[in-house]
Formats: sequence, structure tokens, C-alpha cells
Amino acid sequence: MALPKLKADATSARLDALTLPKGAAWAVEARKAALERVTAMGLPSRRDEYWRYTDPSALVSVEAPSAALLTDDEAPVFGTVDRIRIVFVDGVFDADQSDPMIGTGIEIERLSDATAKDIHWARDLFGVLEARAQKPVERSLAALNTAFAADGVVIRAVAKVEKPVNLIYLHKSETSDAMLHNLVRVEAGAEMTLLENGPAAARFSKLLEVDVSDGAAFHHVRIQGRDHQRRAVTHTFARLGQQSRFKSFTLTANGVLTRNECVIELTGDDASAHVAGAAVGDGTDFLHDDTVFITHDAVGCESRQVFKKVLRNGATGVFQGKILVKPGAQKTDGYQISQSLLLDDDCQFLAKPELEIYADDVACSHGSTSGAIDETAMFYLQSRGIPKREATDLLVLAFLAEALEEVEDLRLTEDLRGRLEGWLARRRR
Repeated sequence: MALPKLKADATSARLDALTLPKGAAWAVEARKAALERVTAMGLPSRRDEYWRYTDPSALVSVEAPSAALLTDDEAPVFGTVDRIRIVFVDGVFDADQSDPMIGTGIEIERLSDATAKDIHWARDLFGVLEARAQKPVERSLAALNTAFAADGVVIRAVAKVEKPVNLIYLHKSETSDAMLHNLVRVEAGAEMTLLENGPAAARFSKLLEVDVSDGAAFHHVRIQGRDHQRRAVTHTFARLGQQSRFKSFTLTANGVLTRNECVIELTGDDASAHVAGAAVGDGTDFLHDDTVFITHDAVGCESRQVFKKVLRNGATGVFQGKILVKPGAQKTDGYQISQSLLLDDDCQFLAKPELEIYADDVACSHGSTSGAIDETAMFYLQSRGIPKREATDLLVLAFLAEALEEVEDLRLTEDLRGRLEGWLARRRR
């Protein structure tokens, strides 16, 4: 079916401004297939079902909207953790600021280097999970990334990796428009942690494809920094093997527009996937959107979605989460909760929780709530001599605690909590 003229014209204009990167035949073929998907689907608009709460116009326009640079006076994120640092500045790898890409039990290289080789394991992953995720919901911005993202990292863990890999995204140009595509394969029995932080660019598109093999574990923690004018769309696609584990947590503060999509397939029996997020937004120009789709396609698997948003001064939060249980996926345990804390009457939280179940021996639940500060709890704290603003911050941290608890590493949890406390303290001034 032909695309509506407005969508077709917008898609054509965006594609005409981009050039397919060069590489080995298999990479070029994967990029051309992604380009065909984008052309057939068209870039998103507010008329699309999963974009009706979020205006994607700034993400699909030919020119990236400018974003003022933020002077960051905080201590480096994850600075107390012994890690392998890989730095990108406005979407371009910076070797001078990065650590050597070496570590025990792990192989790391740039995407541009991997896609230039005729034979590479990335061939079986690059664009594969993104393409699988295009049904039943079209994700054309993800296909756009596969087609045109020229840089990123390719990581293969073959054992339990002690040092986390930290991808650091720095923003130096007010008009930067960056795309990065990262690949991770965690081999059978291996385990690794991936950390991500930084505003990255004025407009940022990032895609992560993760293949977690049988008995393997992947931990993912990211902080989407404090740049007030940034616009970002991120996609995480994961495929889980038998008895594997996947855990991902995202902390987001500020930003004009942030859309985080996460699509997970549990394809091996007894696999487990946890996805969580905490977002704090201030101002009418803040919109934060979490869109999650988890498919259970094996026996005895567990999934958990925990998303909390704290909104003030007219900010908007969006959550769209779905659990799909396919026929034969018996003994499924699926849990989903999305909650918002509205600190004034001008904010709004838009939620669309979904369950689609085709098996009869399952335990699945979802819930979504919005509310204000508990007046009884506030009275109790103030009666103990705590000023109202500080009492509000304590209640906000308590509200977000369930999401923070999804992070297994206590060092990282404390760092995240400290970032939140700092953000709240600055809002008291």
C-alpha cells in the first residue's frame, strides 16, 4: 500500500540528505535492506498508533534542531568504577579520550572496522534483531539507524568480564546530529556489564542489538544526562537464549524529547528479562517516552517492567508497554508496572499498558497509576522538623526506589541515587 503523500515526502526528504556508509558486501547488503524497510514503512508521524502521544517531527526533520551546550559541574558519571572507557564526541569516536579496547574475556572494536571485514561474527547480528522487531509494530527510525549509522562499537564477551564497558557520549556542537549503532554478543556462560552516559548530540539516534546466549548474563545501566535541549531516540533489541539473564536500567533527567524503545524476545526456556527506568522532568518542554515490547516465546520465562516518572511544571511522561505470550509459552511470569508522581496540576502522564496472551498456564499482570505527593507522609516528615522542599525530595526518592532496586550492582545504585539527589537539590534553588 502506498504511503500517504505527507509521510512519503517527509521520508524522501530525510533519506535524500543521507548517504549509505561503505563497507564489506554483507554490511552494505544489510544497510540496503534497512533502507528498503524505511522507504516502505515511512518515517513516523502522530497518526501512527505508537506515536500518538509523542510528536516525532523533530526526530524526522532534515535538519537537527539546535541544542545549547550544558556546563556540567558534576563529578564524572561512574567515575568511581574501574571500567573500560570508550568516548564518542558528537557521534564520532575519540581515541585520545578512550581507553585501549582490550580486556580479559572480551573483544571490542569499532563498528566501522567490523563492517569493513569480509568475515566477522557481526554479520549474524547487525540489523538482524532490528529487522525481526518490525512486526507487529513498525519501527522505522530503528531501520533508519541500521541503514546510516556509520560508527559505534562491536562487543563480544566470551567469559565473565570483571570490568564494565563504559560508552561515554559527549556533546560539543550545538547543531550535531549523531547516529550510533552498537552490537553485543554474550556467549554461552559469559557475563558482562555495559554502562552508557552522556547527552551525545543535539539530536541523537542510538541503537543497541544484544544477543544473550544460553546461560549468559547481560547487565545494562545508562544515564541520559542533564542537557535541557537535547532530543534523542534510542532502541534496544535483545534476544535471550535458554536460562539467560538480561537486565537494563535507565535514568533520565531533563531533555526536550527522549524516546526509549526496548524490544526483547525470550526464545530460550527459563530466561529472564528485567527492564526498568526512572525519569525526572521539569518544564512544559519536557517529554519522556518509554515504549517496551516483550515477547515470551519459550517455557518458564520471566519478564519484569518497572517504570517510574516524576514530573513537575507541566512536564509530560509517556509509557507504552506490552507483554506478548505466544502459544506454547507456558509457565510465563510477566509483570509490568508504570507509575507517575505529579508534583503539580499542569503535568500529565499518558500510559498504554497491554497484555496479549495465547497460553493458558501463565501469571501476567500490569498496572498503571498517577498521583500526587502523599499528604499524610508529607505531614509526618514536616512534623519531624523537615522543611517541605526537603520532605518532597525524600518522598520522590522513595517513589523511585523500586526502579533503582532493579540495578544489581550496589555501587552503581548509589551513584544513580546521588545523581537524583543532586538533580532534586538544584530544583530547590
